[in-house]
Amino acid sequence: MGKQHEVTKKQPLLNKRGHIMEPGWAKQPIWEYNRDQIHAPAFLRKEWDYYLVIGDGFGVAFTISDLGYSGMISVSYLDLEQGWEHTEMDLDLFPIGNKYQLGAHSNDGYAEYQGKKIHLRFDTRAHKRRIQCVFADFYNGQELRADIVLDQPDMDTMCIATPWKEKPTAFYYNQKINCMPARGNVYFEGVQHSFDPKRHFGILDWGRGVWTYDNVWYWGTASAYVNGKPFGMNLGYGFSDRSYATENMIFYDGVCHKLDEVVIQIPKDAGGNYAYMSPWCIFSTDRRLDGIFTPILDRNADLNLLIVATMQHQVFGSFNGMVTLDNGEKLEIHNLICAIEHVHNRY
Repeated sequence: MGKQHEVTKKQPLLNKRGHIMEPGWAKQPIWEYNRDQIHAPAFLRKEWDYYLVIGDGFGVAFTISDLGYSGMISVSYLDLEQGWEHTEMDLDLFPIGNKYQLGAHSNDGYAEYQGKKIHLRFDTRAHKRRIQCVFADFYNGQELRADIVLDQPDMDTMCIATPWKEKPTAFYYNQKINCMPARGNVYFEGVQHSFDPKRHFGILDWGRGVWTYDNVWYWGTASAYVNGKPFGMNLGYGFSDRSYATENMIFYDGVCHKLDEVVIQIPKDAGGNYAYMSPWCIFSTDRRLDGIFTPILDRNADLNLLIVATMQHQVFGSFNGMVTLDNGEKLEIHNLICAIEHVHNRY
């Protein structure tokens, strides 16, 4: 395995120069995020909370993000049986500051957005998270309502704090939490969809930072039961300086198993364009992850507002392959529902 630095001591995220004090990875969010220590204008801060919850043949995703000079709030409904999705987004210009009350720590507080058609709230308490959403006229005049609770057991998570080589006051601080048992309901098109905590999980992507302007990244996530135990997968690269650590982890029964570099190979068509709906090859350089990802749907979002532009392909599908744990135990993975995204952002 390549050199990866695990950070174990609780400490401020940034020093007096606005640089990350100790870049690396951790199992919990032990870095203390303080906006006053950031050496960049407030309009360059990036803060977001993203939740993805997968049930039987369907899923929902919710985002509240403050990108400084633009706020992006989105809700997605995913039909994983029919290969169909619908996403609605609200753009809020210049929310600079703490308009949405996005917290300085992932395990406490709440975030909220109230727009003309949408009310979205994330409430975080000890070992529990609640997602509430009412979205009028979400699709074809139909309202979407959701009230979901995610339990958060004591378990390992993925945390990473990394800088950019070309700009040391730019930083990426991120926590991904897999395998949070989900309960509650989503109401859409006259149908109640329910989550069962014995079978369904939610995922959190919590991020804070200051980025460089133009970035491309890959991120994959999954949570399910494998051999009767909670199994999670977090894969990511291409974003910030990962020479200190990768964010590639396998979670099994609450314990993380660290992977080295991961390669996500998206096929291309005869014209050289990405063929997102064709099978992908995914493997790690330490040979502990190897499999095929077969897409079901592509949640494609393109936005170009001159200064702010984003190209997003979040592809949902099934993963089949093999994973090797730290102790050498091999797990066969069958039809694991994953979300893997390829994103190019300029903001």
